[in-house]
Amino acid sequence: MDIARPEFKRQKLRRQIVLAAIGIVVIAALTVGVSRLRPAAPSVERGTVWTDTVKHGSMLRQVRGPGSLVPTQEAVRQIPAETEATVVRIRMLPGSQVKADAILLEMSNPQVEQAAVDAQLQLKAAQAGYQSLRVKLESDLMTQKAGAATVNADYSQAQRQADTDKALYDLGVISGLAYKASKGKADELTTRNDLEGQRLVINKKAVETQLAQEQAKIDQARTLADLKKKQLDALKVRAGIDGVLVDLPLQVGQHVQPGAMLAKVVEPNHLMATLKIAETQARDVRDGEPAAIDTHNGIISGTVTRVDPAVQNGTVTVDVKLTGELPGGARPDLSVDGTIDLERLDNILYVGRPAFGQENSTISLFKLDADGKEATRVPVKVGRESVNSIQIFEGLHEGETVILSDMSRWDKTDRIRLE
Repeated sequence: MDIARPEFKRQKLRRQIVLAAIGIVVIAALTVGVSRLRPAAPSVERGTVWTDTVKHGSMLRQVRGPGSLVPTQEAVRQIPAETEATVVRIRMLPGSQVKADAILLEMSNPQVEQAAVDAQLQLKAAQAGYQSLRVKLESDLMTQKAGAATVNADYSQAQRQADTDKALYDLGVISGLAYKASKGKADELTTRNDLEGQRLVINKKAVETQLAQEQAKIDQARTLADLKKKQLDALKVRAGIDGVLVDLPLQVGQHVQPGAMLAKVVEPNHLMATLKIAETQARDVRDGEPAAIDTHNGIISGTVTRVDPAVQNGTVTVDVKLTGELPGGARPDLSVDGTIDLERLDNILYVGRPAFGQENSTISLFKLDADGKEATRVPVKVGRESVNSIQIFEGLHEGETVILSDMSRWDKTDRIRLE
């Protein structure tokens, strides 16, 4: 017969309770341990990121912008129409090399041609009138001079007779009445001689005045004739300078109004560059700073000559005078890239310019570990920036390597693994 042993049941129950408690503790510990584990760092292909090493030394600050080559003001000649006319012949096409006296196109205007002929006839008529008046005035003046000469001769004769009669009167040879008669005649002729001399001077001035009036008419007619001739010559449109014909927006038979643009000629060797610099970078650009213009067929040195005070579409226009020799293919409106040197910063830390981040701010970059297999996000305080580099104030040291590529895809993680 079996004997009941209740103490065995109690021991078994205690063992079960202890084992259950130990299992609960183990599960809780595992849960806490797993919860405290960091998530696995995401993987990034090393070939898809761009890295650079922090350096110490001198950094050249530069700004860059696109632009184009344009002719200088003195190298451009825009030819307007001086009169209303009709295009009858086009002798040059855009792109042609032209000399200063080359005829680009010919126009016709019968009214201008007739006006030029009329103006020449008016000039000849004025010149003929001047000659006719001059001959008449000179003839009248000669007649007056002859009369004055006769009066002067009579005056001289009367004066001598008066002197002789005075001597005879003093000797008692002639009476006083005879002496007074000869003296009175001499005095009369003296007055007439003075009047004739004054009238001769006045008439000479009158001749000069009348001839000057006629000369003014000639000058007026000549000016009008020159103007009409210039208008007539302008119907044959000439280049005016040696260069390249870059624009001729006309067709045969087209009617043009005064002031309409007929052609544009440019001297190709007198070019400058106009660059579009971002307004955030243009604040440090000054006149006289050196620049380099890349024409994609060579680099031309230059100097900043003007910074536009206005902002258009987020950019500032900067004019650069070209001081170097133009490479082959340089021509107006050629697209170029320009780089302007601002200043050199010595004894600083710097690194390549990251994809995102502005100067004088704090940005976050992924810094590679010593083994280069992982990278950790670190805050970096940066200073002034250049085209390809940026100054480092805090957060990095010389020799450390950072990722400069766009890492916005991993904004929510502070660590990545490079594969």
